[in-house]
Amino acid sequence: MTAIAVVIFIALFFVEAGYGKMISKKWGPAINNKVAWFIMECPVFITLLAFWIMSPRQWDIVPLIFFILFEIHYFHRAFVFPWMLRGKNKMPLTITVMGMIFNTVNGWMQGEWIFFLSPEGMYSPEWLKTPQFIIGTLIFFAGMIINLQSDYIIRHLRKPGDSKHYLPKGGMYNYVTSANYFGEIIEWTGFAILTWSWSGVVFAVWTMANLVPRANSIYKRYAVEFKDEFYDRPLKRVFPFLY
Repeated sequence: MTAIAVVIFIALFFVEAGYGKMISKKWGPAINNKVAWFIMECPVFITLLAFWIMSPRQWDIVPLIFFILFEIHYFHRAFVFPWMLRGKNKMPLTITVMGMIFNTVNGWMQGEWIFFLSPEGMYSPEWLKTPQFIIGTLIFFAGMIINLQSDYIIRHLRKPGDSKHYLPKGGMYNYVTSANYFGEIIEWTGFAILTWSWSGVVFAVWTMANLVPRANSIYKRYAVEFKDEFYDRPLKRVFPFLY
């Protein structure tokens, strides 16, 4: 999967995923944006929940914490975030289905490792005292907070009835044009660290492979759309001060 992520990473610098700001008819029929996000995100929540239910380790404290952290994110993504979206945007059905498939595979990968494949005794209660768990958890929540704050800023750029476009400001948008993506990358990097697992690393790599090229596309679009205002601010694409 990591090798595929590299291919996707390169490809997305040349082919824009046609949803959101880059919506395109070439991706085929589109459906309601809220419904699309729900369809994409709920399978991973359900998949990991199923692994937890089936696992003999379901009440072991460390796997349970991993499960709760992961599900907090996807509960919000599937059952809260879509219905907070404003506007009447649509998402191509092809992208919705691809997202649903990836999320299902990811839920399977995380659940298989956390609840079945990880060595017996690896995630004992002592794991909670390890540097990787403590540091990873702090990074995870830092990313989550950045992601939630950035989504809030985007949702409130326009007042009801306003159809103008605005360059986001505030929070990490003072440093990058895709602060929400930065938050999500940080969040899943933290998860990879706190679980200290290849499944976590693969997911973090996939997240970057998907979001970094898209952040580049958004950066270029903002540079054209906002011109002088854009270049008055020392903005990067997704990683503050770096890229």
